[in-house]
Amino acid sequence: MSALPSLPRLPRPPLPAVLLPGGLRRRIGERLENFRVPDFTVPARLAKVAAHLPQQPPTLALTLALNLALDRILPRDTLAPLTGRHLQMRVLDAGLTLDFTLGDGGFRRAAPAAGARPDLVISATTRDFIALALREEDPDTLFFSRRLRMEGDTELGLLVKNTLDAVDWDALKAKLGLGGR
Repeated sequence: MSALPSLPRLPRPPLPAVLLPGGLRRRIGERLENFRVPDFTVPARLAKVAAHLPQQPPTLALTLALNLALDRILPRDTLAPLTGRHLQMRVLDAGLTLDFTLGDGGFRRAAPAAGARPDLVISATTRDFIALALREEDPDTLFFSRRLRMEGDTELGLLVKNTLDAVDWDALKAKLGLGGR
């Protein structure tokens, strides 16, 4: 068998910021700096379809994001009480129910046992979860306005809330070169 010829290396494309002229880049940056998640709800028909689809792909996306944050911005030792506990995130308007747990190797999908209830259930709409992730909304504000619900072990719920509150998001933005707000 003959060896396959090596392909020439293609040049790396420039970063998007390099492609934009200075004034346009500045205006886009200003708009992103002041961006707010608009009020929206996932259409009911789409949610009905999503509720019947396998929940594994969105759960894997969630656990991947959590694992990327683990030990970087989410301290593993603080989250130790979550180890082995069944956590569930319900995205109310999208018809998604994401079951996961924290193990020695990080966050992973959890297969719910028949008849077993999760230790902690966190429920909100897609818009409110995005606003939480972007730090536009405070968990306490959403909780007291009944837009964020926690059911089950209240100690675990407080641990999750306090861990998110303790993250120094401005330091993380600076570390990533995104600047503070």
